[in-house]
Amino acid sequence: MSLITVLPEGLYCEQGEFFIDPWRGVDTALITHAHSDHARSGSSHYLATQISEGILKKRLGEGIDLRGVEYGEKIKLGNVWVSFHPAGHVLGSAQIRVEHKDEVWVVSGDYKRCYDPTCALFEVVPCDTFITEATFGLPIYQWQSGQEVCRQIYEWWQSDRDRPSILFCYAFGKAQRILAELRKFTDQPVYVHGAVHVLTEIYRQVGVEMVETIPASEKPRDYKFKGDLILAPPSGHRSSWMKRFQQPQTAFASGWMAVRGARRRRGYERGFVLSDHADWQGLVNTALQTRAKTVYVTHGQSDVLSRYLSETLEINALPLKTLFEGESDI
Repeated sequence: MSLITVLPEGLYCEQGEFFIDPWRGVDTALITHAHSDHARSGSSHYLATQISEGILKKRLGEGIDLRGVEYGEKIKLGNVWVSFHPAGHVLGSAQIRVEHKDEVWVVSGDYKRCYDPTCALFEVVPCDTFITEATFGLPIYQWQSGQEVCRQIYEWWQSDRDRPSILFCYAFGKAQRILAELRKFTDQPVYVHGAVHVLTEIYRQVGVEMVETIPASEKPRDYKFKGDLILAPPSGHRSSWMKRFQQPQTAFASGWMAVRGARRRRGYERGFVLSDHADWQGLVNTALQTRAKTVYVTHGQSDVLSRYLSETLEINALPLKTLFEGESDI
């Protein structure tokens, strides 16, 4: 690696004197998105997309020194030009393009290639070197559209009107995507855990349209939630929060539900395969479409994907060790 190197603090660009998604506090941090493995506290200055400001301040603190930029806006940092481009992962997520002289690198952060009504569609950014995730970097991972999966979620919810239906999903990104897709099937309100409510309101503030949501905590203690849908983060499963719901049917929405047995191991009755990361074909297609001469593959199935790109597609691809986690219970 040259233009971008890996230091103990994270991915570093010496020519621009900044880090991208550092895992320790640094002077200048460029942030691809607000998930906790990419946006960490402790840095002096932050740069991120303008639309992600609300989420970042909620997670890192209102007092952080944050500069918001528009997608595609070019900024000079030291001797390099940087710009943020849509990654299609969650609200405000970006790939970061770094240009120095005639060399271009792109750090993808996390990304997905399918349509999501809550965030900007992924943009292919041609480059010489591409750093890609590989959270779901195995051929078994092939996604259906979000609309189709949310149709299945709606039908599951409607299949049992005598019990509460609790759908566990990540509070940032996944929950809002489901709430937006459900607009095509219902105008019924959906109840939400407090962790989901706070972030959903930030989505509403920037104009994302979703079904009506009501914090579950606003209902009286004797309310039964009979026939209602409730969205909650995975941390709510088997917690004291669950005690107010009598004999609920439970489900989990995640890319990991594509793995046989994952639902049973996690203790859910039903699993829905829905991820905010690229599936296998999306990862492979993206590496090809960037026309990058070198591809670094990080977190997830980095060895498998880099080997496939090298041996089958003859791209110079190498695994890259980082502290990014991909899709976890966040």
